[in-house]
Amino acid sequence: MSLDLSEALQTFFAESRGLLQDMEESLLILEAEPDDTEAINAVFRAAHTIKGSSGLFGLDDIVAFTHKAENLLDKVRNGEVALNEGLIGLLLASRDHIAGLIDLAAAEMAMDADTRKTGEDLAARLQACLGESATAGGPVSATESVAQVQGGVANRLESDTWHISLRFGRDVFKNGMDPLSFVRYLATLGELTHVATLQDGMPAAAEMEPECCYLGFEIRFKSDADKARIEGVFEFVRDDCELRILPPGSKVADYVGLINDLPEDNTRLGELLVACGAVTARELEETLAVQDCEGVRQERVQPLGEIMVERQIVQPELVNAALGKQKDARNRQAQESRFIRVHADKLDSLINLVGELVISGAGVGLMAARNKDGDLTEAVSGMARLVEEIRDGAMHLRMVEIGETFNRFRRVVRDVSKEIGKDIELVIEGEGTELDKTVVDKIGDPLTHLMRNAMDHGIEPAALRAERGKPVKGTLKLNAYHAAGGIVIEVSDDGGGLNRQRILAKAREKGLIPDDGDDMPDGDVWKLIFEAGFSTAEQVSNLSGRGVGMDVVRRNIEALRGTVDIESHAGLGSTFRIRLPLTLAIIDGFLMGVGDGHYVVPLDMVQECVELDPGRDERRDYINLRGEVLPLLRVKKHFDLDGRTARRQNVVVVNTTGRKAGLVVDELKGEFQAVIKPLGQIFANVRGITGSTILGSGEVALVLDVPSLLDAAVKDESRAQAALI
Repeated sequence: MSLDLSEALQTFFAESRGLLQDMEESLLILEAEPDDTEAINAVFRAAHTIKGSSGLFGLDDIVAFTHKAENLLDKVRNGEVALNEGLIGLLLASRDHIAGLIDLAAAEMAMDADTRKTGEDLAARLQACLGESATAGGPVSATESVAQVQGGVANRLESDTWHISLRFGRDVFKNGMDPLSFVRYLATLGELTHVATLQDGMPAAAEMEPECCYLGFEIRFKSDADKARIEGVFEFVRDDCELRILPPGSKVADYVGLINDLPEDNTRLGELLVACGAVTARELEETLAVQDCEGVRQERVQPLGEIMVERQIVQPELVNAALGKQKDARNRQAQESRFIRVHADKLDSLINLVGELVISGAGVGLMAARNKDGDLTEAVSGMARLVEEIRDGAMHLRMVEIGETFNRFRRVVRDVSKEIGKDIELVIEGEGTELDKTVVDKIGDPLTHLMRNAMDHGIEPAALRAERGKPVKGTLKLNAYHAAGGIVIEVSDDGGGLNRQRILAKAREKGLIPDDGDDMPDGDVWKLIFEAGFSTAEQVSNLSGRGVGMDVVRRNIEALRGTVDIESHAGLGSTFRIRLPLTLAIIDGFLMGVGDGHYVVPLDMVQECVELDPGRDERRDYINLRGEVLPLLRVKKHFDLDGRTARRQNVVVVNTTGRKAGLVVDELKGEFQAVIKPLGQIFANVRGITGSTILGSGEVALVLDVPSLLDAAVKDESRAQAALI
């Protein structure tokens, strides 16, 4: 029966992409802090894990290239190669090439000529950093490279010099054994480079017994045999001698490397030392027996590592390396046990089912109210509470920290700043802020465009910054925080700010504003840059300046039921402030009746509700709300709705992004859990509507886009005031 590895392969692709992201983040950390040991180890572990897993699936091209990168990283980790900006750039390019190879494997596509040429060039540069010729020994195929990797552990021990400390027991002669015969037999396995006879156990001549052995040997032994085979030489005299087989100082680093290369599933110290060959199985058994004896005598039980070091079975450095590996394995296992990988489609299906449950619950509640059944109403109330908890729990499953998205921009800033010749630092704040995964996935492109514009046009060249008394290094900041039931993402720079006069001139040139529009508020001026084809750039670059993109940014943000505002100060910089809902699936809403229809606004935007004075002049689109002028927007008039107008109307006071307005509606229906459903293409150009929801009665209610309605209310008020003047 053949084994189906397709599901495991998909898991490998997903995990490899996560490891590559970790590698990129660690390399960017090393660019600022080259001595960060943990970051160096993280890069090495990522490459090593990808290489090993690729070999399991027969992805030889990935194994071959990653092995070359791993060799260089190993030397960096051991301090043999120093990190610098050029080397980090090479490792980043290698990381990108590995990502490309993984994408090709995932798409089941063969490597094209360009990708192969890129890989060969990078491999040559990696070998040059190792001091090796790219063609030394002839070309190496992927299959040969895999074989080298698989045989690497054995090859690393070849031709090493062992240190053997041998102390024979006094009764060895009485038991018919000749100590020198074992030394001579040892020589058949290799070369005895040095043998020192020790006489420290010799008593005074008067106390010597002719049948007793008092000699010991310190032996330097050059051989490709492993420790277990060397120990086997002394099998028949094992009970009559003390045998210690230790690697010399140059061998410790190899053993440490072997320990670090072991799989993560070995978590016992003794098993780790045996697996890497530093300790034989017999030595482990003897040490465990000593430890058991201490336990029987009720003494303090020494840790296994201390006993081995004390008895000179293994060197302290190897015990420390094994303990570190043990700790890492346990931490990783504990971390992995906290998470379970769930396919995104299953999560989306769960959210949809919860939404349908909310709608059904509302229908049952409506039925109970109509029938005036007290017991059913009480049961429905309890069910509604549980449904709300299920809804919140299900929505929380889709919440992810935005920091992962933010950290990806470190590479963007690094590459773009080098391309345009500017020194720019990225500062990230609020990376722990949580947001619905669907929103996170869609906000990446708008943020990328805003950041590229800020670097290309916002932040000045170094010479101009110095002339203006600013630090030569520019600062680009990404920040996220929760506010008013949503999330705010800020992209800020300390550049020269937006040029008001240039924007106005360009707007007049394109016919967007009248010739006498110079007195426009700053906020309205800044919004002009979101018009299609609008650009004030004097030169077109590879990054921006063609007037394509900012209108797409606004459209993408509005598609997420969000808004974008700009704050800019000449000479100080600009801030683009994006406000988004936490989720796109289910919201707490406030239900209203207008004419024959139903409308919903997000509950967190509703500040209060007041009754509209029936005797007031309907031509006045504002009211006095406790001394504050509140602009009004008549929903029925705005959407040109049919139906009867209520004799007594109400005002729903909404507040978002610091702006307030009143929505005039016919009826207040109270709080309502709204399951957001997308609108069809027929409603794509309708401003002020962002989605729909289904009521318990089966009727459809439209979800109002409050920010765009507020814009309409403010414009209506401005036109009214202008008419009075």
